[in-house]
Amino acid sequence: MSRLLFSSVLVALTRFTLAETLPVPASQPAAAAPVAKMDPLQAGRDELAKLQLEREKVNAEIQLAQTQLEKKLSAQKLKSAEMQAAIEEMKTRLDLKEWERKAADDAANLKLRKDSERLALESSIAKFQSDIDGYRIRQEENELRRKSSQLTLAMELQQKETEARTWAAGKQPNYLKEPLVGQKLIISDRRIALNGVVTPKTAEDIADRINYFNNRDPEAPIFIVIDDCPGGSVMAGYKILRAMHGSRAPVYTVVKSFAASLAACITTCATKSYAYPNAIILHHQLSSAAFGNLTQQRETVQELEEWWRRLADPIAAKMGITRDEFIKRMYAASSTGDWSEFADDAQKLKWVDVIVDEIEETATLRHPDTVAAPTAAPSRFIIPSQPGHSEVIEGKDERGKPIALLPRLNPLDAYWLYSPDGYFRVQ
Repeated sequence: MSRLLFSSVLVALTRFTLAETLPVPASQPAAAAPVAKMDPLQAGRDELAKLQLEREKVNAEIQLAQTQLEKKLSAQKLKSAEMQAAIEEMKTRLDLKEWERKAADDAANLKLRKDSERLALESSIAKFQSDIDGYRIRQEENELRRKSSQLTLAMELQQKETEARTWAAGKQPNYLKEPLVGQKLIISDRRIALNGVVTPKTAEDIADRINYFNNRDPEAPIFIVIDDCPGGSVMAGYKILRAMHGSRAPVYTVVKSFAASLAACITTCATKSYAYPNAIILHHQLSSAAFGNLTQQRETVQELEEWWRRLADPIAAKMGITRDEFIKRMYAASSTGDWSEFADDAQKLKWVDVIVDEIEETATLRHPDTVAAPTAAPSRFIIPSQPGHSEVIEGKDERGKPIALLPRLNPLDAYWLYSPDGYFRVQ
């Protein structure tokens, strides 16, 4: 309605303006002349005034219509403003909620960051503490190692000092080509112990050592030292004699306590022999048990006779008598045929060459107590430094009598040893 009224006013104003500006057509008939002639200017003014009034009226109507329109529009604007305000309020609320949500998220994130930073800090503190503890532990370990090293070094030093005291420092074996100085025999480290029962292993060990010493020095003497030897295998003894006589370096025997049977034969047949005056040397006939029938026993006896001839003849020859005379004198000295003499008397019989009052072992450079003790009690005839005697087994027979079992020999071999009490037996 307002828009239609406004359009009508605009049309009227347009027409009025056009009428005022357009000239009146000439062909248009003139109006009836009034009775009195009017002033055209005044008429124009009146018309203009009239038009102005019309305009003012139209303007008033327009103003009224505009006012009414604005009134209606103001209501709509009010509603729109209210709606806008509601929208703004809603937006504000939404923004507030978003802000609150964001603030809550920020607070949560801040809490998470703080927790994370706190955990990281606690972890760093724990790691730092662990590093400190590890450093302290390493310090303690290093201190313990240092103390342990000091103790170890002190123990090693003490051990070395103790060990050094067990050695004869600055002392060296004497390698004298003539070992007898007055009544003293000087023995070097070129010594071989012959103790216990002589077995094939004993002969092998002694022969190996004679060869070794010859390769080291073919001139300095070698000493076979007998502390206590009852004899043993004739084959083994003969091998020892051959090794002694085949040596480039002289091989001397030394009897300190007891040499019987085969050991006495080795002593007497050596290139040169030495003995303490109270050492005992015992000779007797070769003896052995015979098994089998009579023919086999005769064969065994013949073999023993041959062994006896080969071993006894050199002894009798050195004594300057025959083998038979040697046997007679054995039984003249003892009913058992076991002819024993102290070394100073045996020297007169040429069983031993030289009697000495003193023997100096220059090769004993270490205290004997430092040698590790054997795990099992050895036989009284077995010396730990002498190889080859592990074959002798000590034990008891069925009656509880102590015995020593000798290793089995070659069938053509025989034992030539002193065993009056039957202590030594063949396995």
